[in-house]
Amino acid sequence: FACCAAASFLLFLSGCGYTTRSMISDRFKTIYVTPFKNKIDITNEANAASKYKIYRPMIETDITRYVNNRYLFDGNLKPGKSESADLILKGEVVEFRKDPLRYLDNEDVSEYRINIIVNISLIDRQEDKVLWQENNFTGDSTYFASGAQAKSEDSAVVDALNDLARRIVERTVEDW
Repeated sequence: FACCAAASFLLFLSGCGYTTRSMISDRFKTIYVTPFKNKIDITNEANAASKYKIYRPMIETDITRYVNNRYLFDGNLKPGKSESADLILKGEVVEFRKDPLRYLDNEDVSEYRINIIVNISLIDRQEDKVLWQENNFTGDSTYFASGAQAKSEDSAVVDALNDLARRIVERTVEDW
């Protein structure tokens, strides 16, 4: 009986490892989000693979603002100045897409997906070392263009920006 109780206790202690705490080191308290750069190439010729790529003015500014706000909301890392921050997040926008998902009988598009795609890297400022780098990191949103569930493209872009910011912050603090 004692062996079964001890084994059960050890199994209970091991658990699944899930925690709601941040997985980042305790020495990291602040982060500086560099202004995102817009690397969307608007000079490319349209072809079947790129016909849904579009340009949205000032999307890089919106991303920077949403990411900073998400760090404030999350609370694990405090946005700060570049000179005093423990971590630096660098990013560039590489693509903004609006893809049709559903069509009506008359061939009109009834549902779209917005994708905002960025390349990001997280740098330990003290050691000047890249902790991780992600290419083609995506935030997205879908929306209906017509019907009872319709919403505007601008509203869908806000949803995609929120999704992207949430994913970036989760990638930073959870490190799964």
